[in-house]
Amino acid sequence: MSTVHVTTKIAAPIERVWETVMDPDQFGKWVTIHRSVRDVSKDPARRGATMEQVLHMRGVTFKVHWELADVNPPYSAEWLGRGPAHSTARIHYGLSRDGDDGTVFDYTNEFTAPGGRLGSYASSVIVGHASDREAHASLERLKALLERT
Repeated sequence: MSTVHVTTKIAAPIERVWETVMDPDQFGKWVTIHRSVRDVSKDPARRGATMEQVLHMRGVTFKVHWELADVNPPYSAEWLGRGPAHSTARIHYGLSRDGDDGTVFDYTNEFTAPGGRLGSYASSVIVGHASDREAHASLERLKALLERT
């Protein structure tokens, strides 16, 4: 399993950050590897909500089926994902207030490649530090998006 953890401070109210990160229609504005989303549940911020997301990383396009496993608006959400060849992911959003009008956004992504230890090793060689770079870039885009308006 590989884990990416990134934290950033955003000069925007926690409610606005929450609305943005939980809205699948906003993913293209801040998630660098996002390509599209479909089959989104009627209420995507409700526990049990699902969606299909198309992602692109290191020249490879793939689909992930996400389910919102846990949610505590506007403080936390946990998405569980199933990807190609039995790969799995767990994404956790943690939000906390930072002063009167700011938010600390804590992002964790745990990815398990198919194929056990060999698969994990192959994934680390192929993907390298790209996951970490993309997570940092995505949170920088989110910060820029929310701080400019």
